[in-house]
Amino acid sequence: MSPTSAPPYLFQDRHQAGRALAEALQPRVHGQPVVLALPRGGVPVGYEVAKAFDAPLDLVLVRKIGAPGHPEFGIGAVVDGTPPRWVVDESLLEHFSIPVKWFEAAKKAQLREIERRRGLYCGNRPPEAITGREVIVVDDGVATGSTARVALLMLRETQPQRLILAVPVGPREAIEALRPLVDELVCLFTPAPFHAVGLHYADFTQTTDTEVIELLARAEDHGRPG
Repeated sequence: MSPTSAPPYLFQDRHQAGRALAEALQPRVHGQPVVLALPRGGVPVGYEVAKAFDAPLDLVLVRKIGAPGHPEFGIGAVVDGTPPRWVVDESLLEHFSIPVKWFEAAKKAQLREIERRRGLYCGNRPPEAITGREVIVVDDGVATGSTARVALLMLRETQPQRLILAVPVGPREAIEALRPLVDELVCLFTPAPFHAVGLHYADFTQTTDTEVIELLARAEDHGRPG
């Protein structure tokens, strides 16, 4: 394939995707938002959005639950909270013949990982208050939508003023399934056929824990007085 025939939705990296998202969000954001990134891959994207709006950047900690023997194939997702919330695709449970006890054990394991990551990434810093505020949830892309779905369901219960989901790329079916959960949804590209988020990035190197910590530290003063 020649360079001129490369698809226009091919982002250079997550930072460039974040800048493109921020530009698309400009006319849709009414005030100073709170940006919540889905770690780890959503953090570089969210950092650029937060930087553009001089907004605080925080995390929404969600973990995918993968099918037995196929950990990258999401059958559900879990997010911490009081109480914890989760979503599961019942048809996939049946398809993979997954016992309920297995799913419960997998859910508890992912909640433990969420607790570990919260301490690693945020230390003792309290979560950003979002009740009554405009909230932008950011990831580097949507595949099945299960991770974003559980995050949005949890966040809606905290009563934000407006809830926005912003992603660079995703399959149209998954994007449209998420639209009723938010006040606004921005997705730059919905290519078909859709195979994987990473195929739409020139550089989709895994975001490290160190990078997450560094970006959160750099963004710490966004949207704060002084």
